[in-house]
Amino acid sequence: MELINPITIEVAYALPDEQVILSLEVAEDCLVEDAIRRSGILDTYPQIDLSTDKVGIFGKMCKLNASLRNKDRIEIYRKLIADPKESRRQKAEMERKKAIKDKQK
Repeated sequence: MELINPITIEVAYALPDEQVILSLEVAEDCLVEDAIRRSGILDTYPQIDLSTDKVGIFGKMCKLNASLRNKDRIEIYRKLIADPKESRRQKAEMERKKAIKDKQK
């Protein structure tokens, strides 16, 4: 099937130890969800759930029915396993304790 006025986009998904970026051509009226499905990434990574996972274009959150432009990169975001604020707080606390311990030596 030949596309009329095709645009080139990328679909990106990252795991802690792996990152995949798929490039594909889609019709210029293609929506985010359609592009994700056409990319085949859902077959490779069945843990992706578009009903709950967030998506964005170049780091800016968007809806699945958002329009695409040439050279857009759709990003599929995983759920956070740790709260970033809490992680930073714990790290700062550990560094503070280490600094106090080093001073006492």
